[in-house]
Amino acid sequence: MSKNLTNFQNQFECETGNYHTFCPISCVAWLYQKIEDSFFLVIGTKTCGYFLQNALGVMIFAEPRYAMAELEEADISAQLNDYKELKRLCLQIQQDRNPSVIVWIGTCTTEIIKMDLEGMAPRLEAEIGIPIVVARANGLDYAFTQGEDTVLAAMANRCPSDSLDNKKEIQEDQKTPLVLFGSLPSTVANQLDLELKRQGINVSGWLPSQRYVELPNLGQDVYVCGVNPFLSRTAMTLMRRRRCKLIGAPFPIGPDGTRAWIEKICSVFNIIPDGLKEREIKIWQGLEDYLQIVRGKSVFFMGDNILEISLARFLIRCGMVVYEIGIPYMDKRFQAAELSLLEQTCFEMNVPIPKIVEKPDNYYQIQRIRELQPDLVITGMAHCNPLEARGINTKWSVEFTFAQIHGFINAREILELVTRPLRRNMNLKALGWTTLVEN
Repeated sequence: MSKNLTNFQNQFECETGNYHTFCPISCVAWLYQKIEDSFFLVIGTKTCGYFLQNALGVMIFAEPRYAMAELEEADISAQLNDYKELKRLCLQIQQDRNPSVIVWIGTCTTEIIKMDLEGMAPRLEAEIGIPIVVARANGLDYAFTQGEDTVLAAMANRCPSDSLDNKKEIQEDQKTPLVLFGSLPSTVANQLDLELKRQGINVSGWLPSQRYVELPNLGQDVYVCGVNPFLSRTAMTLMRRRRCKLIGAPFPIGPDGTRAWIEKICSVFNIIPDGLKEREIKIWQGLEDYLQIVRGKSVFFMGDNILEISLARFLIRCGMVVYEIGIPYMDKRFQAAELSLLEQTCFEMNVPIPKIVEKPDNYYQIQRIRELQPDLVITGMAHCNPLEARGINTKWSVEFTFAQIHGFINAREILELVTRPLRRNMNLKALGWTTLVEN
């Protein structure tokens, strides 16, 4: 395996392409729904407002708990008092919604004009009596999913400190608390809680919690484990600022990843996993109808949401051939366990280790796609229609961000998304239609 590991290290490349992803302020879309007593105030220009209107406009009927503070020319040229304007908006939010926390989302413009959000927030918080968390989830990040990373890192600093009183809440058979971090729908979080509980491990809290007032206790005796690969900044904050102990595990995506995630946590708590292998086998058996479609098919990841390594590893286990894994940004330390599982998966499936391209150049990727002619390309929305016009099947990578893909049960959802364009073509051929071919 050591020889194979050396080969694996040589599979990394870094190009100089642009970051073709959404703006990270889009994290508001799922975070305001997860943290039920929160309100998000995005501070930026009209461009940011147009983006939020287009990206999140379909949610307007659900009375979303977010708003846009638009910066005008007078704001940018420092002719207006930023503090007074933000105070007026926050007082209005307090009167209309009465949230437990207001999250200020700083955009690119606040960075450029050096708006001191961190300096104003504590003063205003003391004045109006509502916690204000500042997160600079702006377009200077690598991928749109890192907006959540920025918010959770800021929120980690607001979690209460671990103490002897807090430890009394944990069952006597588990003296060490475990906190999981990453925003998941409540149903999925409950599934993962239940999977760990079956092994005798009780989750003491989640970051973020469903309510801001229920943030987990953190401290040097607390173990933390992530559920998404784009949360490296949060992991660093939890380790360095809050002195927590990070469990480096693969991510619970797919039956193989979920089993490895649970096994790693069990090993830290000195627990021998019970029935995990049988449970994973049973899940794979239930996926056979989808596996028959994807086996032997090839897939190419152009890179968009930093979920690419985990998804590629799962699809290789399903029998697919992965030509290339493009990824906007990767923290090799935070994803070390996932990379190790990818290597192990390729070894067991007897397939070459795919090339991993960080910050890919889309121009060169298109050339490689034309040469390789993969059965499926998973990419950002901007590239799907041009590729489809050239006879290449595509899937929006953003759909994997919003879909429920974590845990044993939700592996079917991943394959539902992956096989949808393949099944569409099968149905078209059955009707006598043929797909477009490039001239």
